[in-house]
Amino acid sequence: MANRETPYGAFNFTVSFDGGETFGGFSDVSGIGTEITVAEYRNGNEKENHVRKVPGVHKVGDVTLKRGLVNSKSLFDWIKDTRTQGPAAKKKSVAISLHDEAQTKVQTWVLSNVIPMKYSGPTLAAKGGGDVAMEELVLSAEGLIIEQ
Repeated sequence: MANRETPYGAFNFTVSFDGGETFGGFSDVSGIGTEITVAEYRNGNEKENHVRKVPGVHKVGDVTLKRGLVNSKSLFDWIKDTRTQGPAAKKKSVAISLHDEAQTKVQTWVLSNVIPMKYSGPTLAAKGGGDVAMEELVLSAEGLIIEQ
């Protein structure tokens, strides 16, 4: 890979689901991250008065997807199936890929064992403006890996 001096733009990305569903394009993705909890421990016979940092469990942050409302029920069907059939049966893998100017993938965040956690419909107002009706989906994931 060639050395690049300028960071990639945050506007050129795709979101894909392992079931191949077409959920439409998303305008925003936020919350990608992972955290390792740390427990502090100190032996009673330590010569130096300090704590040791012991790594604990890790957790993946909730990822929020936003998109303009389109004439598609497939996203809500996944939510409904998760509610009625149980989360274990409806877990998915979600890949969020960042692309460069030539549409080449430069980095992909893969979320595993994902279920929909929260859905928010659009805010509707009759003020006659040009605002787009937006919907929001919050995903809960158990794992995160980064691929290049």
